[in-house]
Amino acid sequence: MCEGAPRGQPGGMSEQNIKQLRRTRNGRIIAGVCSGVGEYVGIDANLIRIALAIATLFGGLGIGVYAIGWLLLPEEGRDASIVQDLINKQQAKSSSTTTGVWDDEQKPQQ
Repeated sequence: MCEGAPRGQPGGMSEQNIKQLRRTRNGRIIAGVCSGVGEYVGIDANLIRIALAIATLFGGLGIGVYAIGWLLLPEEGRDASIVQDLINKQQAKSSSTTTGVWDDEQKPQQ
């Protein structure tokens, strides 16, 4: 192994080599949560779907876990999840109103 190689160069860790947990488009049935987790862990997505179905039958936990995954896992090709997007929009909105900067939508009517 080339442990001393810098990032992005042969022998080192690059952005493409890092495994990231994402909702995938390939193999998606609803939102891609199970296929993304299966790809990340290295098991068949159907096993995860079966486990969530069983958890749903015994108390409904599977639906909650799936919903949390849908909200917190970013989609393949994106950097931010649904929750991160909402937080960023809220922060941008609050910072624009506190600094006195008006967007086109926030301008007062004259």
